[in-house]
Amino acid sequence: MNKQQVRFWLLPVLCIGLILGIGNIPGLSPTKATAAGEGKCGQGDHGLLQNLKRQRAGADQDPLKFSDIDFLSTSTGRAAGNGFLIGTSDSGCHWQEIYTGQWQFEQIDFPDNVKGWALARAGKSQNLNLIRTKDGGSKWANVYTAGQSLQRIDVHNAETVVGYTRNAVYVTKNGGNAWARIPTPANTRAALFPADGGLKRGWAMTVKPGGGIQLMKTVDGGRHWRESLAVSGGIGGEIYSSGEQVWVLVRGESGMSQVSYSLYASADNGKNWVRVIAQSTAGGGPAPGSGKAVAERGPANPGGHPGNLVIADGAVYLAGGSPAAGKVGLGRSFNGGKTWSNVPATLAGFEAKIAFPAKKTGWLVVTNPDDAAIYFTKDGGVSWNIKFDL
Repeated sequence: MNKQQVRFWLLPVLCIGLILGIGNIPGLSPTKATAAGEGKCGQGDHGLLQNLKRQRAGADQDPLKFSDIDFLSTSTGRAAGNGFLIGTSDSGCHWQEIYTGQWQFEQIDFPDNVKGWALARAGKSQNLNLIRTKDGGSKWANVYTAGQSLQRIDVHNAETVVGYTRNAVYVTKNGGNAWARIPTPANTRAALFPADGGLKRGWAMTVKPGGGIQLMKTVDGGRHWRESLAVSGGIGGEIYSSGEQVWVLVRGESGMSQVSYSLYASADNGKNWVRVIAQSTAGGGPAPGSGKAVAERGPANPGGHPGNLVIADGAVYLAGGSPAAGKVGLGRSFNGGKTWSNVPATLAGFEAKIAFPAKKTGWLVVTNPDDAAIYFTKDGGVSWNIKFDL
């Protein structure tokens, strides 16, 4: 699964709980729910977010856009944006307006269909708040973070959350009542303590003295670290892990709407590494690292920007977007990075995020406002069906 990473009003509200499995969701009105059930399956905006659209119609207003997507199964999940959260329980045929309000969602993470966590800004504020819901997303409450400015979260279960600042890692095991710092090496720029690591196994990307990126590994909760991978060049990146698979995206420079980066993969928990992608560009310069790569380009070119990566039942997908081409797409590997293929980018947009709850069944959301839409695939991204269009 890629965790590491809801509309029928017929008469009683209980119908929603029976269909969605999330109980009575406060805030729904018959008008909103009826509008979502009208029209053909999976077309347009399903009649949702009309009030919010009108509020954002002014020239000085930010248009509606998506920011994140999270799916518990191939049929049930949510998509969040600037001031709204919507969901589906029938593979995008129908959608529910779960929340509209002040929260400008940056990241959402639901360990089940009732309890969820998010990082979000309040109104025009640039500060991220950690918030949580206990009713499927209709109501949200601020969570204590001990004064730490979290930039990303990994939800291990309903009460255990790992939070990442720009250079440190914190964990709460009681829903945010108390936090403890997990030790990380000096000059940490990215870190990951995956849910299947039991807070013992973790990874940290550090900047090496004199330049370059170093990937460090711990198996004792951060007390001791050792080098697993060294990459020349690079200014930062992201780490992804599930089971024995570990993937590291090392970002280089950018310019002229182009990005240079390298993607490394290990199928044996960091013992051996393959340089899967080495994308050099005129605007961003050479790709970080050295040695032959499986592929010289990532998804969505020319100059494609890498999005998020997901690991789903052994398959790996990397989202990508090309501002120059105005297209988004993905690349993939089904064998731990031994081979890599970029699926032709055909969807309009230049920024995207993906979620794959199964090996070849997944979702893609375009996050730039001009092309904001949600797409669904059953064949690993070869073909897409639009399920929601802002």
